[in-house]
Amino acid sequence: MPQLLIELFSEDIPARMQARAAEDLQRLITTKLAAAGLEIGSSQAHSTPRRLALVVEGLAARTADVKEERKGPRAGSPEQAVAGFLRGAGLASLDQCEQRDTGKGVFWFAVTEKPGRDTAEVLPGLINETIREFPWPKSMRWATGAFRWVRPIHHILAVFDGKLLEGSFDLGGKVGMMTFTDRTRGHRFLSPDSVIPAGNFDAYRDGLRDAHVVLSRDERRAKIAADAAEVAGSHGLVVAPDEGLLDEVTGLVEWPVVLSGAIDQQFMDVPPEVLTTSMRTHQKYFATTDATGKLAPRFVVVANTTTSDGGAAVIAGNERVLRARLSDAKFFWDQDRKVKLEERVPSLDAVTFHARLGTVAEKVSRMETLAAELAAFIPGADADQARLAARLAKADLVTGMVGEFPELQGVMGRYYALGEGLGAPVADAIAEHYKPLGPTDRCPTAPVSVAVALADKLDTLVGFFAIDEKPTGSKDPYALRRAALGVIRLIVENGLRLELTKVFALAHKLQGADKLIPAYDVGGQLLDFFADRLKVVLRDRGVRHDLVDAVFAPGSREGGEDDLVRLLARVEALQGFLGSDDGANLLVAYRRASNIVRIEEKKDGRTYGDAPEAGLLELAEEETLFKSLAAAEKNAVPLLAAEDFAGCMGALAALRAPVDAFFDKVTVNADQPPLRVNRLRLLSQIPATLNRIADFSRIEG
Repeated sequence: MPQLLIELFSEDIPARMQARAAEDLQRLITTKLAAAGLEIGSSQAHSTPRRLALVVEGLAARTADVKEERKGPRAGSPEQAVAGFLRGAGLASLDQCEQRDTGKGVFWFAVTEKPGRDTAEVLPGLINETIREFPWPKSMRWATGAFRWVRPIHHILAVFDGKLLEGSFDLGGKVGMMTFTDRTRGHRFLSPDSVIPAGNFDAYRDGLRDAHVVLSRDERRAKIAADAAEVAGSHGLVVAPDEGLLDEVTGLVEWPVVLSGAIDQQFMDVPPEVLTTSMRTHQKYFATTDATGKLAPRFVVVANTTTSDGGAAVIAGNERVLRARLSDAKFFWDQDRKVKLEERVPSLDAVTFHARLGTVAEKVSRMETLAAELAAFIPGADADQARLAARLAKADLVTGMVGEFPELQGVMGRYYALGEGLGAPVADAIAEHYKPLGPTDRCPTAPVSVAVALADKLDTLVGFFAIDEKPTGSKDPYALRRAALGVIRLIVENGLRLELTKVFALAHKLQGADKLIPAYDVGGQLLDFFADRLKVVLRDRGVRHDLVDAVFAPGSREGGEDDLVRLLARVEALQGFLGSDDGANLLVAYRRASNIVRIEEKKDGRTYGDAPEAGLLELAEEETLFKSLAAAEKNAVPLLAAEDFAGCMGALAALRAPVDAFFDKVTVNADQPPLRVNRLRLLSQIPATLNRIADFSRIEG
């Protein structure tokens, strides 16, 4: 069956956009083909810096014939209704319609048949729509045209069934129409004058390869990885893993040529993070390491061309550029160490954290107090070390190195602290206080590091909630969701016994009295916020979100669990309990009791939450349930306090038999009013007792 080949050839597309753009081209074209009634066999998209390409196999030569039916008015309807129906159907008279008995009367039906069209006639318009609908993150106009695209388009290749599609695209303005072509061009430098005919995809791909263009992104990526490993291996080194850089470099070259250069030895005493960041960020070089994992004085660069001298000039040029970059880095390194971190802290007064939350110096002051207080709950944490680390945690923000390489904040602070002899606990805490940055980032475990990391994140969370700058929908400009997830990981993975409500109150007090929202409300909002974040953390562990709600009970200010370690143990016990027959049946009984009481309270306009009167318990099943509820609460509450959650659930399980017997034998709505009231009160004790352990009303299923 016929094949469709499309290439959109332009100036260099940003590397970060290429893979997504190829997917968008494939999605838009295949969706539009399906909407036009054209089935396809398969499709494959490709991208290079200068082109997006798509090949669609098994495309029909014609669209299918379409038969459309339109139901009209009832036979004998007024002439005005019939005329409107005919206009809508595009028909001249009822002679072109037919009558049908639908079982609900006889109606007019218009039946039209639309013959299929040649696919070659459909495709040009479809391609034009796709180009105009392309969802680029950024786009531009060029020359005198009015059309916007990520980069200036040079040609649109469109071939169907081995033939050029007759079509064009309007770039607007004075540029006008760009006629489709069936030829493309090769590598900008290595084959600048090549003209490659593209009768089909194989000829197109092979012609590009002959013109020094590797069309397949996966093939280019694999070649870069393999050649880099080989080049580094020739020097007895290995390439430092960097998947992100590998993806980016793949989008920078059409004909990858891997070379290796040397780093001057004078720069090797600069911290390795500085060298790798400079090479990666500014030059797109891969770092190399020796057998021990130590950074080696060589780099790997991927060129987009071959040279007659085997790359010697390219290597020399890159070494010269890197030397200038690293000279700046070494200058900052040498200069920064002349001023101690403590001496830099006053400079943080000139750095604004947030207009309503003060300067970074004020944030640091709050962190000092909070970190020292938190240290008491972290085994092995020294309060004085935590206070010192918090005080110095942000000092490297005003260093020359971090000014040049913002991504090294914290990292440089550690090096400067070690150089000042402040000790590993303090230095490591400075480096790690931003962590964890995401679900795959390592979580700090060193006691002082944990204290400072918690202090930083809690101060940020409480501060922004206090000024009502909470995340909304998909917007989270201050990364508060990430901060909350970081707090959860720090607490859970280190087994810290913190009562979040008290910690929030302390952090709020440190913010000052001029904040808009009181501590009580901020704490409640943050508990809700943490409950939502905790569900995200536990979802991958197979824990139901409603069980977290039931134990967390963030809407309740009494009895709500805010110790995350204890909460997780309670959730695990509750999940096991509800998985048993006793737990499942007791949940049903809870709902039944709650529903009956709610309905009767609404009908009577009163509540039945008071304790039942023992003297009005007429039947044995009533008395047994009354005693069982009291025993369950008496047994379960101390076990809950002792954190024997399995035993606590066992105490609840003992309620199943008396609850079942009560519903089997007792008529709640008795004829005698006092008896009815007492039974409703007894029934209300079932949810009241269970809710002492968890909020069962939040449990689904």
